[in-house]
Amino acid sequence: MTEPLIDPFQRAISYLRVSVTDRCDFRCVYCMSENMTFLPKRDLLTLEELDRMCTTFVRLGVRKLRITGGEPLVRRNILSFFGAMSRHLETGALDELTLTTNGSQLARFAGDLAAAGVRRVNVSLDTLDEQKFARVTRWGRLPQVMKGIDAAQAAGMRVKINAVALKGFNEAELFDMAEWCAARDMDLTWIEVMPMGDMGETDRVGQFWSLKDVRAQLAQRYTLTDLAERTGGPARYVRLEETGQKIGFITPLSHNFCESCNRVRLTCTGQLYMCLGQEDMADLRAPLRASEDDAVLENAIRAAISLKPKGHDFDYSRQRADGQVSRHMSHTGG
Repeated sequence: MTEPLIDPFQRAISYLRVSVTDRCDFRCVYCMSENMTFLPKRDLLTLEELDRMCTTFVRLGVRKLRITGGEPLVRRNILSFFGAMSRHLETGALDELTLTTNGSQLARFAGDLAAAGVRRVNVSLDTLDEQKFARVTRWGRLPQVMKGIDAAQAAGMRVKINAVALKGFNEAELFDMAEWCAARDMDLTWIEVMPMGDMGETDRVGQFWSLKDVRAQLAQRYTLTDLAERTGGPARYVRLEETGQKIGFITPLSHNFCESCNRVRLTCTGQLYMCLGQEDMADLRAPLRASEDDAVLENAIRAAISLKPKGHDFDYSRQRADGQVSRHMSHTGG
């Protein structure tokens, strides 16, 4: 039997997040510059190469595969990739095939995604105000995303909303977001803004809204019960007893949970980042293309996992964005 992937801190790597494109049809202010320079298409792994790469990770013990971007659904013929990955669900080698999306293309693709075995989808949505949504996404339109959420739920997929906590932007919507999600039977996860990529004049520290404050405000209105469950990601969950829904908190700044990290991230160009908040990466595209024998690729993956760090160094406590990494989130994958 192929030995599983174990990092230097005895964490089994069972979760792979795969960015299939760095392109997006939105330009969210905390993720991208408005005038982004995207990667040349020739640098991207082909869908066939992505299949081979992901299949190798599954063979090495990855049980959960999350497809991200950019916006993954803008990649041409991406549904063929989801269809190909569904074979690992059918054999039982893969427990879950999931997707993180901005929701813009869900109305078109929800039925086909569900048919490929996608049972859960995370939709990034920071505000319910149409004008504010247009402002934070620059190019996005809220009604389009709402239609996508409708389509995903109609197709039988479980929808979770991911909201980035932005000081001075969506603070006043904390309870509205919770109530809206509860009414639609959707869970909600809040995420602290991370210092990734050069945003020009964007004030990272000024954007930062600690989720300690978010939780404290929720506790003023609801009864919060801590939950022990994990979904394979960094979120920690509470249940709002009055609504029954789950609220997640991803807190890389105010309280990181690196000690239990079981994830690595593959970019659309075949770079493997062992930690979202570190610059170190391993090039897997070269060994993938160097040989048709997967042993070369497997050895490169194992060598990369042996370098996985204990955690990241994000820190805003000194009123500056310490630990900032140069690449944009859209390149690494959310």
